[in-house]
Amino acid sequence: MSIYQHFRSEERAFIDQVLEWKDWVIERYSSKLTDFLDPRQQDILSMIIGNDPAIRLSFWGGSTYSERKRALLYPEYLEPVESDYEIVCFKVNYPEKFVILEHRDILGSLMGIGLKREKFGDILIKASNIQFVVAKEIARYVEHNLQSIGRATVTIDEISVNDLHLAEEEWQERSTTVSSLRLDTVIADIYRLSRTKVAPLIENNRVKVNWKTIDQPSFQLRVGDYISVRGFGRSKLIANEGKTKKDKWRLIVGVRK
Repeated sequence: MSIYQHFRSEERAFIDQVLEWKDWVIERYSSKLTDFLDPRQQDILSMIIGNDPAIRLSFWGGSTYSERKRALLYPEYLEPVESDYEIVCFKVNYPEKFVILEHRDILGSLMGIGLKREKFGDILIKASNIQFVVAKEIARYVEHNLQSIGRATVTIDEISVNDLHLAEEEWQERSTTVSSLRLDTVIADIYRLSRTKVAPLIENNRVKVNWKTIDQPSFQLRVGDYISVRGFGRSKLIANEGKTKKDKWRLIVGVRK
């Protein structure tokens, strides 16, 4: 039985990467630190590594509640500490009385100085206090090159991981039934929207599945998929419990509060 059949075809490259990491740790009997992974990638990594006695796995992104985290694969004799994850935290200084900065502004500016998304973790905004997390290996580059966000001139200061905002997430689970696993059908059910309102959201690139924009209403969802609808929040397809007597799919979904 091929491991790939449990995942989407577009996830195959990441699965191959995970298998390479696993072999590297086992062959060298040494730890392997990854870039920042989104929750779907963390799930895939956990499923592949599983309970393998030859290798252990842990995640850290600055706090227990971090969304994007670096993974550490390591032999059973090691006991990782926070410093092993090699992350650096920054606070943004900007003229907050005159400028409002949003998540997308910080994201765009970090990408704009040449960073790949996997090189930085969560962007945390609490009132006017903006923080973000990066991989240690690019921290000094960011410090020297991030000079503006949006129209604001900024500076950044390194802060302790203990000073990060705790972005605790709560997921509310519920069971539901849907006529199909089409993206538009499931979104309409989860967010209590009509199909006619869902279609423009998808077609206008406001919907992502596993952090990738999907513009096809007929896209078929699978267990483990994360769904993000701009303006409506995030959800997850937790379980598929099969068909009902009326030939509908019985699902367990989670919606982030």
